[in-house]
Amino acid sequence: MESTNSTLTHQAAKGSSGTMVTRAGQFRSANTDDNFFQCLLLKSDNATLISQVIYSPNNSSYTSVLQFSINNLRFTSPSTPKPRYIITPVDESQIQTVIYCSKKHGLEIRTLSGGHDFEGLSYVSQVPFVILDLKYLRSITVDTQTATAWVQAGATLGELYYAIAQKSQNHGFPGGVWYALGLGGHVSGGGYGAMMRKYGLAADNVIDAQFINVQGKILNRESMSEDLFWAIRGGGGSSFGIILSLKLKLVPVPQTVTVFSIDRTLEQNLTKIIHKWQYVASKIDKDLDIRVLMFSIVNPSTGNRTIRATFDTLFLGGINRLLPLMQKEFPELGLTKEDCTEMSWIESVVVGSSFTNGELVEVLLNRTAMPKNSFKGKSDFATHPISEDGFEGIWEFYYDKIEAGMALLVLTPYGGKMNEIPESAIPFPNRLGTLYMIEYLVVWDGDETSPHISWIRNLYDYMASYVSNSPRMAYLNYDDLDLGVGKTYQEASSTWGVNYFKNNFDRLVKVKTMVDPGNFFKREQSIPTRS
Repeated sequence: MESTNSTLTHQAAKGSSGTMVTRAGQFRSANTDDNFFQCLLLKSDNATLISQVIYSPNNSSYTSVLQFSINNLRFTSPSTPKPRYIITPVDESQIQTVIYCSKKHGLEIRTLSGGHDFEGLSYVSQVPFVILDLKYLRSITVDTQTATAWVQAGATLGELYYAIAQKSQNHGFPGGVWYALGLGGHVSGGGYGAMMRKYGLAADNVIDAQFINVQGKILNRESMSEDLFWAIRGGGGSSFGIILSLKLKLVPVPQTVTVFSIDRTLEQNLTKIIHKWQYVASKIDKDLDIRVLMFSIVNPSTGNRTIRATFDTLFLGGINRLLPLMQKEFPELGLTKEDCTEMSWIESVVVGSSFTNGELVEVLLNRTAMPKNSFKGKSDFATHPISEDGFEGIWEFYYDKIEAGMALLVLTPYGGKMNEIPESAIPFPNRLGTLYMIEYLVVWDGDETSPHISWIRNLYDYMASYVSNSPRMAYLNYDDLDLGVGKTYQEASSTWGVNYFKNNFDRLVKVKTMVDPGNFFKREQSIPTRS
């Protein structure tokens, strides 16, 4: 077996990270009457060690630890509810202790593995809660002989991709393009990326897991039941317990891939190009992923506001095969050889993560390189092409400057392997019949929220007649409280439950009722029990 093991977990256990500086005696003096904290000490095998990974608001490092893993600054204002404690475990026994003591003392657990959370549900609650931040549980073991990898939930996608590339140039993993995503949340919600049309979702390529249930027992695929294993691959692991690690099936990648990124504006016939893209992107060779990112910009030559679309592409092959394919299937884009760059798969990951200044692949190990800001996101699934008039209506929204903010529309093509997997294979249901997914995102600086959120809601309302309906589908990893909030079966089944999961929702409820009948693991849009 060839493997690479992160030393970060061991460094954290020794306190070398620089953030875990609290000592048990200091915490005891500040919290002598805190039953939860005392419970953690009494139930732990090593009271000194667990005290070093616990932060209360009285601790000087509390704010920096809290903000480190929060990427949506909407949820960092003074009025946002804060956790009673943050626990950054370095081993599984500490998680078991947190579960036991949280149950005993009536605290909710919010599990955080990366902070890429549209609604902040992994680090905000309206009731007393603690955060279980898995950022130090990030070891990675790659086995090229079996083409598998065991990865702890707190590792980022960038760390996983880098570890794979250190062992093999012929293996990859079909996860997201944003390198800083935490693996546990990304994969348990589905997880799509530039190789989805070739190999399916990240969750489609999970073959085993280590999982802690509400009783604190550590389970694997064999001991947890196939129903639970089904549920945590696309149904959101935090509804059922704590995902410790996942065994992933690695996929073959060629020595050479090709990338290109082409911009087109309205003045360059964008409306007709994007209209044609809808008929091509989901049906073209599954080695090719053509994602579209659309912005509103000011045209420097005219000074007028216009729309710019970037056709951002990964092709699992060389230029000589890509060019004839594009000239035959999508000549409207006008791709030339000069637009294309051949590189290794791991280099394409760097470029796909928006590093375009020649950064080395080691940048994928930097968990803080991506900027943080305030944002609101929503999602849709297109099941039929939008007319040119429909796109013209979208442009009208983007002519609005959206003061102090930026609006982005991302179209991600489906088809290929996604058409071959049944919608009941895992909880993620959007398969055959989906042309592409739509992500709406508005980003801004500062605390003011209403103009930006109102803008994106109005755009979402406009899109209703152009996307899936009955139900109108949404993507779990782009959690959206506008779909409804409810912790009971009746509330969830009539709102967000079918939007995320369609016909798979009732099976998820059945699994939840079986494994967590007391509904301990809950939040605003968690799978409910059915009594």
